[in-house]
Amino acid sequence: MEEIINRIAESGLVNFDISDLVPKGKRIGIDIKDFLWEGLILKEKDFREKIKNIDAELYKDAYVYIYCSEDVIIPLWAYFLITSKVTDAAKKVVFGNREDLEVLLMHNAIQTYDFSELRDKRVLVKGCSDELIPNNAYVELVEQLKPLVKSLMFGEACSNVPIFKN
Repeated sequence: MEEIINRIAESGLVNFDISDLVPKGKRIGIDIKDFLWEGLILKEKDFREKIKNIDAELYKDAYVYIYCSEDVIIPLWAYFLITSKVTDAAKKVVFGNREDLEVLLMHNAIQTYDFSELRDKRVLVKGCSDELIPNNAYVELVEQLKPLVKSLMFGEACSNVPIFKN
């Protein structure tokens, strides 16, 4: 009987799973609409009272995004008030939707990750993930890897797309 040889393992190919960079923790959205009178008008006194009553512990160690699901004018100071209420408990607070939060989190993760272990390696970036990975993260990943790696591919070892070779 012939020995089974794993040619992929012998190829020197390094698998890189970008989802490993996704910061762990709960994501919570705060919809400013919920703090408006009839969901449409910001009455400062009522707004301040509702913000004061927020239980900041609900946001402990969470990644928080602040948005408004209604097409209304919100003064900038309103975002200041909400942020000041939850920022001590939350890991990060951003303005925007869930996708905006993920783009920023992945940007920070990619910019601070030490990719030196991939220097002069043949790297395959995993193509599938259960995590929400913004497209921009792949763009930034290529920017970081291009000066370092010998070659870059995308997909799976058995079916990949060559991106570049140095």
